[in-house]
Amino acid sequence: MSTVKEVLDWIKSLVIALIFAILISIFVFQPYKVDGHSMDPTLYDQERIFVSKLSHTFSYYPDYGDIVIIDSRVERKRSLLDDILENPIFSLIMGTSDTHTFYVKRVIGKPGDVLEFKDHKVYRNGVALDEPYIKEPMEFVSDDKWVVPDGHIFVMGDNRNNSLDSREIGYIPLDHVMGEKLFGNGAAPKQ
Repeated sequence: MSTVKEVLDWIKSLVIALIFAILISIFVFQPYKVDGHSMDPTLYDQERIFVSKLSHTFSYYPDYGDIVIIDSRVERKRSLLDDILENPIFSLIMGTSDTHTFYVKRVIGKPGDVLEFKDHKVYRNGVALDEPYIKEPMEFVSDDKWVVPDGHIFVMGDNRNNSLDSREIGYIPLDHVMGEKLFGNGAAPKQ
């Protein structure tokens, strides 16, 4: 009988550890893998990065220049159920694969910011950004002024000429900012 009790104790310990790991990866800390070249030269395709989920958990804005993970499905609301079902640990247990697209991008604008794209540069509130981390001068230009609405951010990839970002998908709702890069192989200065 002591063998059965010992096995049950092990199973109980493993289940508790698994629940704890899922909670940490949903609310605190999670690894991600960069998919694509939109953040070259700062981050590279298939590079692993570690992300703080605290900004998502407590709904606060990341800083200018922060590298963030975003849910690109900006046309829909997110819920806690999304966070649970899209969690890699839960997906592994359930045998599901992530069919959604999460992007790694840099924060360029926050609510109220006026963004302009001219002279191969990004202007925020009339001031050209100093962006030593971008791969090459940006080809994108626009005569429009983009005003970031309340509850949203504007993100761009460091490889401006090869990035699907807020210029195409729109402003990113705060609840679609999944977290901020803590560390990985690549590093870039904050503004």
